[in-house]
Amino acid sequence: MNTEIMVIGGYFMLMIFISLAFKKMASNSSSDYFRGGGRMLWWMVGATAFMTQFSAWTFTGAAGKGFNDGFMATAVFFGNTLAYGVSYLYFAKRFRQTRVDTPTQAVRNRFGTTNEQFFTWAIIPLSVLNAGVWLNGLSIFVGAVFGFDMTTTIWITGLAVLAISLLSGAWGVVASDFVQTLVVAIISIACAVVALIKVGGPGEIVANFPSDFMMGPDMNYGLIFVGTFLFFVVKQLQSINNMQDSYRFLNAKDSKNASKAALMAMGLMAVGSIIWFIPPWASAILYPEAATQYASLGNKASDAVYLVFAENAMPLGTVGLLVAGLFAATMSSMDSALNRNSGIFVRSFWTPVICKNKPGSEKSQLRVGQIVCVANGIVVIMMAQLFSSLKELSLFDLMMTVSTLAQSPILVPLFMGMFIKKTPKWAAWATVVFGMFVSWLCINVFTPQALGQLLGIEFTGREIGELRTMITIAAHLFLTASFFWATTLFYKEESFTAEEKAEINTFFENVETECVADDSQDEFDKMQREKLGTITMMMGVGLLAMVLVPNPLWGRALFLGCSGIILLTGYLLKKSAQSKPESTAELAAQN
Repeated sequence: MNTEIMVIGGYFMLMIFISLAFKKMASNSSSDYFRGGGRMLWWMVGATAFMTQFSAWTFTGAAGKGFNDGFMATAVFFGNTLAYGVSYLYFAKRFRQTRVDTPTQAVRNRFGTTNEQFFTWAIIPLSVLNAGVWLNGLSIFVGAVFGFDMTTTIWITGLAVLAISLLSGAWGVVASDFVQTLVVAIISIACAVVALIKVGGPGEIVANFPSDFMMGPDMNYGLIFVGTFLFFVVKQLQSINNMQDSYRFLNAKDSKNASKAALMAMGLMAVGSIIWFIPPWASAILYPEAATQYASLGNKASDAVYLVFAENAMPLGTVGLLVAGLFAATMSSMDSALNRNSGIFVRSFWTPVICKNKPGSEKSQLRVGQIVCVANGIVVIMMAQLFSSLKELSLFDLMMTVSTLAQSPILVPLFMGMFIKKTPKWAAWATVVFGMFVSWLCINVFTPQALGQLLGIEFTGREIGELRTMITIAAHLFLTASFFWATTLFYKEESFTAEEKAEINTFFENVETECVADDSQDEFDKMQREKLGTITMMMGVGLLAMVLVPNPLWGRALFLGCSGIILLTGYLLKKSAQSKPESTAELAAQN
């Protein structure tokens, strides 16, 4: 246990160092604090795009789903892969080309000030709700590892995440996301390799999985399996490519770097979609009673399967790395949400509404953003504490309920508004209101039980769960999306003022006009490579020290190989910082 605590302590020291290293870069303006001034390189933005779709839920709720249901658990992640592919081809560069600091500024430019306020007060509460789910997932693992009370765990870990999130704004968030991507990659790949060796290879997983590997247990109808998979893909396509979640690409230094970032996220998701689930799949064969080891978690017991695997199959010190990876995933998701919320509040409420006649200085806006960050963090902790009392609801079901019922109506206009232009002023907020009614119908009318009665079929508990999600996604796809499209029939150009028309036209002109970094960008590129190269090598040295932990030879070799990869990555980053970068003018001349 002492080894595991030392590993986690070293990880937190590294995160604090990152925040301090990038603090100065976030102190120049509120834009630097909220989105790094739009000066980040593609591999930093790609890492944060990847990590914002990754949380402790992946190692807990999703892992429990894989342990119980097999291949079906990958549906969400394959959906992420395809969604980032579409983002690379179309959306990423266009989001960057909106030329704003926060998502709700883009909403104002596209839909007007009324919709800006509506979405400001819809996005912030929902992101707090999601962050509460993420923090709850983290507390399950940390509490199980160290035997802490759940409430104590939530407050300790939540305050730690909040403190680190507060120090350096978007620069610290994105820089830590890059390092955290490496942490997650290390633990995921190492566990996957060991799992494959112990179980005898991928063929053995498919052949010996306790139930049908593709469909899982209690699934009698292949059409439900296929439908759920396809609708998850559609849901993630919309969940990633919308104005609310565009903030990850607003950080990029130009249009090309935004597109490259999406391509990087797609590649990481494509590989991760399989690697993450190999240990839970193998555990279903190697440790079929894994869930009973943490029976105190109630119906969430299977969410601790990754911990069971690390304790039984991995060398000493791996549990510490696993918990560090969980911190990394949760911190990435939570600090991104806190940073985005503070930017939204300042740009879309504090400045235009509270300080309408007397806009504050950049310094005062930055301070307000930090205060909002703290307030959001405390509320997230309280939400996580509430979720921890829901013992009978699995994390997977909780996450799917929040995202499909509550969030889907908001995403429809923010996705479709990027390419459907002629809509009335009320189209966006009215679509969300209509979508909430659709969600209500899915809970009370369009239920799996009602479908079963109509077809004369008695569905299993798992089929009911899958159908509930599929029906909700389908309802928003066909009903809510159709409502937004139908609002075009009520479009009247004369209802808009000249100023409103100009703002909308400027929005769509900007969206189609490439962003090119200025000549001062070279210095920022060099600083990013230099600072992250140093930090990555520090992490590599820390991982190399784990070779000294008393482990079998193969365990030491595993840590040695992982540290070598990290050290090489850091060295290459530092070396690239020493080469003379080409100026924007030179690049333009080449093109």
